[in-house]
Amino acid sequence: MLLVKEYNPVKKNNEHLDKIYSYLSLRKAVGWIGILLPAMLPLGAILLFGEDSLRSNISVYYYSGMRDVFVGALCSIALFLFFYKGYDKWDNRAANLAGLFALGIAFFPTVPDGPYNITATIHFICAATFFAILAIMSIYFFTRTKPEPTRQKLIRNKIYIICGLVMVASAGAVPLFLLFLRQKWPDSTFVFWAETVALVAFGISWLTKGGTLYPDKKIKA
Repeated sequence: MLLVKEYNPVKKNNEHLDKIYSYLSLRKAVGWIGILLPAMLPLGAILLFGEDSLRSNISVYYYSGMRDVFVGALCSIALFLFFYKGYDKWDNRAANLAGLFALGIAFFPTVPDGPYNITATIHFICAATFFAILAIMSIYFFTRTKPEPTRQKLIRNKIYIICGLVMVASAGAVPLFLLFLRQKWPDSTFVFWAETVALVAFGISWLTKGGTLYPDKKIKA
């Protein structure tokens, strides 16, 4: 006797919704990593390893007891970006490139002090390109809309644009400081705070994309 499996549209729809919510949760997780990383690194270094001050930039925490947290966070971001599915192939390619450069940041460390070597130069290029791609994604890809966008979507688009511009401004301020002001203020933490602002903007953009801020009406099963 041939058995025919009964089709259950409600169960199928619930499975589809579960996948959507899991995907949104991953976006939120990446956003929280970006926001929390600049706080976790110095706090961990101070509370767990006895450091008494901020380091000059986030990347030099690679040479602290928080190295595994630094590398692990970047690898987590890279992994999600590799699996990210955007609106089209260009969106996907941008995410893949950003993931590749995130790995470059993790595995080509900067120097703890002194002049740059080839590894530190690669690190700097990867970091600059990483934020540039994320800014493009936030300003261009995330703001794409349907013919009649919701009010929430229009608000989200403003958040995406602001976050993208903040990433560009913050990341762009770093090389300007290094070129013209680092010798004058060698102990400054300006780069740390500029990188922090860029990471927080990145995090807010992805939290918004994950439905944390101004989400549309939830789909009901």
